[in-house]
Amino acid sequence: MLGIGAWKQRLPREQDLLPGRDQPLPLHNVHHVHGRPLRGEFPGMEVVDVGLGCFWGAERRFWQLPGVFTTAVGYAGGGTPNPTYEEVCSGGTGHTEAVRVVYDPAQVDFATVLKTFWESHDPTQGMRQGNDVGTQYRSALYCHTPAQYEAALASREAYQASLAASGYPPVTTEIVYPAPAFFYAEDYHQQYLSKNPGGYCGLGGTGVSCTI
Repeated sequence: MLGIGAWKQRLPREQDLLPGRDQPLPLHNVHHVHGRPLRGEFPGMEVVDVGLGCFWGAERRFWQLPGVFTTAVGYAGGGTPNPTYEEVCSGGTGHTEAVRVVYDPAQVDFATVLKTFWESHDPTQGMRQGNDVGTQYRSALYCHTPAQYEAALASREAYQASLAASGYPPVTTEIVYPAPAFFYAEDYHQQYLSKNPGGYCGLGGTGVSCTI
């Protein structure tokens, strides 16, 4: 039987979604670590949006990956436009906490991005990640190109086999193409662990290597 708060582990019905707002949340469009833009056009770059639990630690994992041009945190996969953090955490928007990863394919291939994604969390936990429980903590890969989508599906099958061999249940990661809308989170969430080095990071993998 599901316990108290189980409703937060179920995606809301369309008629129950919070209304959100027409205008995006204010955004200081400068990355706290390297000063590049968070939002805009990035010629020659590729983009993927990933969800792997609390986005504070997840974003740091990707901005540290060589070949990543910039990162930002936001909300994706739900139905409420321009939600706030509090709305997402209420379970009433359907969004997961996501990281937008903008990377240079000449410096890092998508396989390396996928390997980092799979090995940085437990993708078998459904609507939670460790002690963080709710729809906003679900695992997700939101692809921006057909090639990314095919590679993501293949990597899920490969990692599923490795996880099963180690006794893990099936992968619950949602893989979607085309990527749903990405709504940038509030300024204080952007590069949070650079601004607050001692802040909470619940990121943790399974210890199972992902071979792609």
